[in-house]
Amino acid sequence: MIAYLAIAGAGLSVALLLTLVILYLRKERDTLRRRVERSARELERLQRSFSRFAPAEMVERLIEAGSLGSGERREVTVMFADIRDFTRISEKQDPVVVIEVLNGYFSEMSRIIRAHHGHVTRIMGDGIMSVFGALEQNPWHALDAVEAAVDMKQALNHYNEALRTRRFPELRFGIGIHCGTVVAGVVGSEELLEFTVMGDVVNVASRIEGLTRQFDSDILITNEVRDRIGDRFRLMEMHPAHLKGKSNSVTTWALLCSDTGSKYKNEERTY
Repeated sequence: MIAYLAIAGAGLSVALLLTLVILYLRKERDTLRRRVERSARELERLQRSFSRFAPAEMVERLIEAGSLGSGERREVTVMFADIRDFTRISEKQDPVVVIEVLNGYFSEMSRIIRAHHGHVTRIMGDGIMSVFGALEQNPWHALDAVEAAVDMKQALNHYNEALRTRRFPELRFGIGIHCGTVVAGVVGSEELLEFTVMGDVVNVASRIEGLTRQFDSDILITNEVRDRIGDRFRLMEMHPAHLKGKSNSVTTWALLCSDTGSKYKNEERTY
């Protein structure tokens, strides 16, 4: 446009030519401003949609990668943590106190999961589903998940000390951990988007958590997880158990927590 005006300028006065150029530049500026405003509104809408389930940095990362609305297969570790008998406990307590206790518990557990490169994908009643290795490639996802579980157990012990001062019953949870291939992606509606993972790995992890009651163990992992963490933790093999929807029995391992956790906890890792 400017080149055209320059050529046409031979027959126009300098003042008129400058006026046309200024008008053109103002039009381009206004067009660019509208585009920027539309982009800002779209980003704000996406952040609002994600806000209940995803941190802001994750939203920005997905937008930059162009991953919104598309799924991909990922090798991940899935963890389910559920408070035992919380419904029975809460029935005898002040509802206001129950919510405060739950919020404090979720806040502490979520902090630990994030610290170990995990992401809380869902909170269901008094349960937490979290995933390690879904947002970016992470060769240590299984180890991160198990170390998170150990720290969660230690944090729960400290949290129970605080609950005792409020005369609230101690909490105990069960954690089930499994790893494998899932489909990871964004699902939901315009009002609410959620980054999640889907597949048999999720179902197995949930059912392994259910086995913690049967074996009276706080943390259970599958053979697949054990193969990836090696001898970093003290484990005890449990009797094979049948899971709903599975034709073959599944062997799990109870994680024997200690104050030190993994003997390789401070090893160097590249993410």
